Amino acid sequence: MSHAIQDRPITMAPRRGSLSHARLPRWTPAAVAAGSVAAGTGIGLAAGWHSKVQWGMIAALLFVLATYALTTKVEGSRQAKDRVATSLVWVCFVLAVIPLLSLAWVTISKGMEVLDGYFLTHSMNGVLDAEAGGGVYHALLGTIEQVGIATLIAAPIGLLTAVYLVEYGGGKLAQAVTFFVDVMTGIPSIVAGLFILSTWTLMLGFGPSGFAGAMALAILMMPVVVRSTEEMLKLVPNELREASLALGIPKWRTILKVVLPTAIGGITTGVMLAIARITGETAPVLLLVFGTKLINPNPFEGAQSSLPLYVYEQYAVGTDAAVARAWAAALVLIAFVMILNLVARGIARWKAPKTGR
Repeated sequence: MSHAIQDRPITMAPRRGSLSHARLPRWTPAAVAAGSVAAGTGIGLAAGWHSKVQWGMIAALLFVLATYALTTKVEGSRQAKDRVATSLVWVCFVLAVIPLLSLAWVTISKGMEVLDGYFLTHSMNGVLDAEAGGGVYHALLGTIEQVGIATLIAAPIGLLTAVYLVEYGGGKLAQAVTFFVDVMTGIPSIVAGLFILSTWTLMLGFGPSGFAGAMALAILMMPVVVRSTEEMLKLVPNELREASLALGIPKWRTILKVVLPTAIGGITTGVMLAIARITGETAPVLLLVFGTKLINPNPFEGAQSSLPLYVYEQYAVGTDAAVARAWAAALVLIAFVMILNLVARGIARWKAPKTGR
């Protein structure tokens, strides 16, 4: 009996389902995208639409619908929903990148017509706005000085405020500071300019200067620095603080040697975002700095110019030469912000704590 049971073959019950299922080829999204673009272009041409934005919207809609239909037929409805979500993310990414690339291309193509060494090293002194020639040196110098002074004012105040809110705050004072930081985040630039105009110029009697514009820019910069630095400090693990305090290190030294170096990359990024936000402001500069065609290296006395104000003034003239100078100055402004970002990234990487052995 036992031999009969041992000799009986063991059979497995058939599985009702399988872990493997049909999958679309990897090239399917690219093919669907190409087909959607072709179909959107054809529909736009057939309908007589001249706006390529309409063609792109139709192509995006066809891409999502075609992806859902193909995935549902081959892989099932559950996988189709996942692919639709991924497709929507890609569509939104493309819709965000296309205007950015278009703006960069137009600015570069139009700005390079005038941008050269002469343009960067000369001012508009003695040059009529309607005439060709002149340069942007006085505006570039004014922007560097005004943004630099604003950063020297706003960055330390914002950094110390964020350290207080994260490391020491917790009472009513911290709540009040947080509330006012939130309020300052939404202040329009013209309001900051009017505040400095009423206090520095009208009440105290000081004239137009780059320093006055820098103070208004610092007001706009501080809440951005506070918020970004606060979030970066919150990401530092508490275990690092506790380990340092357990060794008998004072709290201020723990913050200085452990917390800040750990978050230096994010802090630098936040400061650069704040600098990029104020570099293109025109209203405070127009109210407080006034603008000039001459080179004024002293930011504490006399009117100065700046790149955004220079762009506004030249574009307002409306002649071909002035508009060309406006595009070239806009390109210089973009390059200025990009160079600052690259320098800040390098400093952050250099100062970041080393994790390797």
